[in-house]
Amino acid sequence: MTNYFIIPGLGNSGPDHWQTHFENSGENFTRIEQQDWETPTSNDWITNIEEALSGYDLSTVVLIGHSLGCTAIANWAKHYQKKIKGALLVAPSDLEAPKYTFDTIGFDHVPLDKISFKTIVVASTNDEWVSIKRAAFFAEKWGSEFINIGNAGHINADAGFGEWPNGLEILKTLG
Repeated sequence: MTNYFIIPGLGNSGPDHWQTHFENSGENFTRIEQQDWETPTSNDWITNIEEALSGYDLSTVVLIGHSLGCTAIANWAKHYQKKIKGALLVAPSDLEAPKYTFDTIGFDHVPLDKISFKTIVVASTNDEWVSIKRAAFFAEKWGSEFINIGNAGHINADAGFGEWPNGLEILKTLG
């Protein structure tokens, strides 16, 4: 059985967000809680990922990141160098964009190291937090499959992505 771990971005993912719907879709979906959702520290977030995965056969693990959660996964992959089944990286925020003015300690840039496990980046052409060009660049650097889903905003609840059946179908290709 595949074990899915959800890593939301800043502010967590609310009750109408697709990540919450994914979490509620099966017992093998777990949200990794963070101590601080508003002013996160990269080291804390990647340590929490590592601790959540302890005791699991890593060949059964798929991570599901959104926004800053994608950067947390990339930082975890770079720091721990472990091989898992895969990761779905949706709407990775561009931390170097002028609009990104949040206090996120250790999240000062998006790591560009190749990720050692299968990854899929899903992005939108009108995301206010990452241009499609930058999302494609991140996917290329990470060695990820890249999926452009068109005009979909930040692919969150505000953009109409509550239940996201197409996202679950993409996720199934990893697990």
